[in-house]
Amino acid sequence: MVKAKSAKEFFRFEERVADLGLIAAPGAEELTEKINCHLLRWAKEAGMDVETFIIPSECPRFQSGDGKALIKGSVRGDDLFIVIDVGNYSCRYKLFGHENYMSPDDHFQNLKRLIQAASGKAHRVSIIMPILYGGRQHRRNARESLDCACALQELRAMGVSNIITFDAHDPRLQNAVPLLGMDNVMPTYQVMKALLKSVPDLQFDKDHFMVISPDEGALDRNMYYASVLGVNLGLFYKRRDYSRVVNGRNPIVAHEYLGESVEGKDLFVADDIISSGESMLDIAVALKKQGARRIFANATYALFTGGLDAFDKAYENGTLAGVFGTNLTYRMPELLEREWFHEVDVSKYIAYFIAALNHDMSISNIIDPHEKIKALLGRA
Repeated sequence: MVKAKSAKEFFRFEERVADLGLIAAPGAEELTEKINCHLLRWAKEAGMDVETFIIPSECPRFQSGDGKALIKGSVRGDDLFIVIDVGNYSCRYKLFGHENYMSPDDHFQNLKRLIQAASGKAHRVSIIMPILYGGRQHRRNARESLDCACALQELRAMGVSNIITFDAHDPRLQNAVPLLGMDNVMPTYQVMKALLKSVPDLQFDKDHFMVISPDEGALDRNMYYASVLGVNLGLFYKRRDYSRVVNGRNPIVAHEYLGESVEGKDLFVADDIISSGESMLDIAVALKKQGARRIFANATYALFTGGLDAFDKAYENGTLAGVFGTNLTYRMPELLEREWFHEVDVSKYIAYFIAALNHDMSISNIIDPHEKIKALLGRA
């Protein structure tokens, strides 16, 4: 990965594709401001006099529910990056006097409005969409919509050049837009850095530590963790009742474990999303029954749609030792106050991507964090 000390190279005026501009879609202001701070620091180190890269914008609503986007600054000739969090359920608007919460559909409409407001005047438009819109509806089993694939094709038709997403539920979705610059990024290094900082007494060897995949779908990411750490991997598979559909999916009957003994070992369980958290808690209980020492859960998107009570109890009774989640989507304020939750900041990683794309630099080293993780473990 590119090191911060070489950041000056990112801001050689003559090598930039175009002037850099950031736009925060409603709900993504916090993450965009953090990204902006990193970019500003590097730019000033390179001798540039820049107050901010953020271009003011807003997406107001009429009382009837109709909306529009306003960009309050020039984007002509800019290399424009729009940051959006389609998972931010805290954003509100008025509809006939009633207060509504924005859904992922509302956020995606705002993104399209912002692209329209740029009016084709930007040199290039790139989208930073950490949690992919419609990403959980990634395949067709019957007469079903393919929301994400259609959304990606719509963005391509609107002239978007690049899309950066994180830990897509199914990376094969990029097959829907094979000619679009689309990168699916894993915040592996950032998670490992936060884990070592929060739990410095971890021993990464086969006698004391294991990585556990919570299901078949999460196998690739957990295989990567196990490989770079040099430890063994265990796997749970879900037995489902395919005769019923509950909340849009076939209910899980049981979690079955495959792998060597976990007795006396610290365990790391990584997934893309903690939604209700039922599966993660069921797995933690099963592993504790088998004699696991400490269990650390990780989810790129810690949503906790069912609230925090069950995780509070799991922490209090020792079932879970901690949960690691990123700041790539909205986190409820109560979650940030929990002793068991450890936030993983990914803003600097995104800033590297933006700076590299703004200079048409290769991002291969940024995507693959293997050497960075090796160096991190060497310092531990």
